[in-house]
Amino acid sequence: MEFSAKQIAEFIQGIIVGDENATVHTFAKIEEGIPGALSFLANPKYTNFIYETQSSIVLVNKDFTPEHEIKATLIKVDNAYESLAKLMSLYEMSQPKKTGIDPLASISDKAKIGNGCYVGPFACIEEGAVIGDNVYIHPHVTVGSNVKIGNNCILYPHVTVYHDCRIGNNCILHAGSVIGADGFGFAPSTEGYEKIPQIGIVVLEDDVEIGANTCIDRATMGATIIHKGVKLDNLVQIAHNVEVGSNTVMASQVGIAGSAKIGEWCMFGGQVGVAGHIRVGNKVTVGAQSGIPGNTKSDIAIMGYPAIDHKQFARSAIIYKKLPDMYAELGKLQREIEELKKQINK
Repeated sequence: MEFSAKQIAEFIQGIIVGDENATVHTFAKIEEGIPGALSFLANPKYTNFIYETQSSIVLVNKDFTPEHEIKATLIKVDNAYESLAKLMSLYEMSQPKKTGIDPLASISDKAKIGNGCYVGPFACIEEGAVIGDNVYIHPHVTVGSNVKIGNNCILYPHVTVYHDCRIGNNCILHAGSVIGADGFGFAPSTEGYEKIPQIGIVVLEDDVEIGANTCIDRATMGATIIHKGVKLDNLVQIAHNVEVGSNTVMASQVGIAGSAKIGEWCMFGGQVGVAGHIRVGNKVTVGAQSGIPGNTKSDIAIMGYPAIDHKQFARSAIIYKKLPDMYAELGKLQREIEELKKQINK
């Protein structure tokens, strides 16, 4: 399927610089551009590629001013990266999708499947499950008893949704993710550890995306809640009774301990760890590999362990590298002081 620069500009409300009849049928990174491809330039580090790219159309920000001749047709927009996302979503929606239930799927007679759904081979949907409209369930997915899934969701291969959990509309669960496994609850006794039954559920609100092999544990009682618009990367661990505020994003290998409450619009870098039973404010940015042992305020950027102001951490890191030299200098000064004391005492 081909689209012209004029059609694209109308869809994303952009301004064309060049041939409005230029057409594209695929996407490519600007440094790997080919004729018939659409690319984008948002990061200034890649500016040099725009003068040599073979892509037919390039999305750029409105404040971009070329310093040399550019062969490609430009479409200027407020935010090139955001506009690219819209176009890629449009492209994905235009691709043909399967519908219907594969004969190798196992679906309980007591489950309800909405209109326009696809259920792939070896998927299992247990009794009492209710699946909304236009839900795409890939092969080997397991949907437990009494699970509720909203409209327009995608469950990729080997996703497991345990019994009674709730998933909203427009959610995406990537391969191998597990929703509703038991929380890590054990009571120590003289004979070892006695398992505490986890009788709660997991609730994913609308527009949530869960990365591959990410695990969200069911609550001991009540619900582990992932609010609207949250995006979790691959290999993230969300423990029992955690609450993640709307539009928060977490990169790979983040771990949130039990009963922690995370605010709205937070951004966590990879491998961040959050202690249990604490509250993280709204709009908190946390640098990669940081540890948060206690409550935080809102509207801050922190890094390190324990996490502190990111600028203070950067200054501390510079000093840390100098510690061996500083230690040697300190030893030298101490020896000099001792020598001076001896001379004074004489």
